[in-house]
Amino acid sequence: MSPEPILDIAHLGHLELLTPKPQESLDFFVDVMGMTESGRSGDSVYLRGWDDYEYHTLKLTASAKPGMGHMGFRARSPQALERRVAALKDTEFAIGWTDGDDGHGPAFRCRDPDGHVIELYYETVRYEAPPALRPALKNQAQRFPARGCNVRRLDHLNCLARDIAANRVFFETYLGCRLTEQIVLDSGIEAGMWMTFTNKSYDFAYTRDATGSMGRFHHLTYAVDSREDILRAADIFLEAGVPIESGPHKHAVQQTFFLYVFEPGGNRVEIANAGARLILAPDWKPVVWTETERKKGQAWGLKTVESFHTYGTPPV
Repeated sequence: MSPEPILDIAHLGHLELLTPKPQESLDFFVDVMGMTESGRSGDSVYLRGWDDYEYHTLKLTASAKPGMGHMGFRARSPQALERRVAALKDTEFAIGWTDGDDGHGPAFRCRDPDGHVIELYYETVRYEAPPALRPALKNQAQRFPARGCNVRRLDHLNCLARDIAANRVFFETYLGCRLTEQIVLDSGIEAGMWMTFTNKSYDFAYTRDATGSMGRFHHLTYAVDSREDILRAADIFLEAGVPIESGPHKHAVQQTFFLYVFEPGGNRVEIANAGARLILAPDWKPVVWTETERKKGQAWGLKTVESFHTYGTPPV
């Protein structure tokens, strides 16, 4: 009999992105992506998509180099948080408690086997729109901004890792993630994993770092409502002089409709529409992609650009 699933983590809550060009990056996320500033503290600015329910989903922090500061996951309850802390606290992965941050209460920090910093929290601040941003419908977090790409919500993130299998086992064992799709090379080495806490097909992905480095970041992704929004976003990026790396196109893995660009600080950003794919089966069997299948490229035949395999932040 399979062990009882761990359902203690509710969802991906936020991500801290590091940038050596803080003002230019802020202008990009506000004016081009269409995000809303929630507040500022020290060298950080807190941002959100127009229908994110929390105070922020992106913490933009000034730094000497680009990359990810940490990823934050919200637990389902105070008790759920305590269970995950109990599982982690005496392991090599534990860092310890922090007092929290703007937008959320106390958080327990740990590292995955690759060194990426993870923050687990429960207490959170729900976004309260000021009068000028209050929506007409009370079940919406904020008025539609009608600015730039109008990204709706944080969707997922992607990190690079030296050892995908070790990271998969970590997330399954300590955080209760479910594997939905993966790439396994002919050698048997795992080259990619897509994992979820929810009925979304994935909350985050890890792909193998071609440079053999550890702890690097690949991209963060905000969702829009339709494929048409992504086509419009391509024109918006073009007019704003934002470098487009790949897309618009459709991934084979997870079937996400995508568009990848680089923000001024050097980090890769994706705008995506995942369509209607949901993982509803409690006994979902992970989809395994072979090396040969992935060499075919994306869903409609577009070959994956080389930089997608080699570029990450901080650069090496």
